[in-house]
Amino acid sequence: MKRLVKVASLAFFAAIFMLATPVAMAQTTLEEFFSKWENSKKYTLAVLDKMPDSGMDYKTDPAAMSFKDQMYHIGSAITGISQGFLLGEVPAFTLDMKTATKAELADYIAKSYDYGTKTMKALTQEQSGEKLDVFGNNVSRRQVMALLMDHCTHHRGSSIAYLRINGVEPPSFVGF
Repeated sequence: MKRLVKVASLAFFAAIFMLATPVAMAQTTLEEFFSKWENSKKYTLAVLDKMPDSGMDYKTDPAAMSFKDQMYHIGSAITGISQGFLLGEVPAFTLDMKTATKAELADYIAKSYDYGTKTMKALTQEQSGEKLDVFGNNVSRRQVMALLMDHCTHHRGSSIAYLRINGVEPPSFVGF
């Protein structure tokens, strides 16, 4: 009987552990998120810096975005989505892509990340949890923040492929 109680107790605690672990592991604190966000900013700027001026207009296909467009899209999505879904104010900066230099593009991207940081940090816990329609999905503002991170990673990854195609060694990945 003691053995049965021992086995049942062990099975019970193992089940609790298995159910609770994924929930605990899946959560990221805001402090961890913003640390990763700052890392994303630095890495994106490092990728931009690696492309020579001669490669800024490179496209993998006539219908594709150029390297310059990929990088600009990262910044414009941060500002647009932050303003549209994260209660951000109208940004105090813009960029004319027709005349923008690489240095001006880097400044725009840095300001976009900073604007995103300021906008996300201004959200209250209640506002962060509010559900809203985003591109046909009912999601919280916290999920929109995660979407922004994924979106930046997606387009930065495409930009890294552009570097490699042009014979440029991308910057080493820095996870934390």
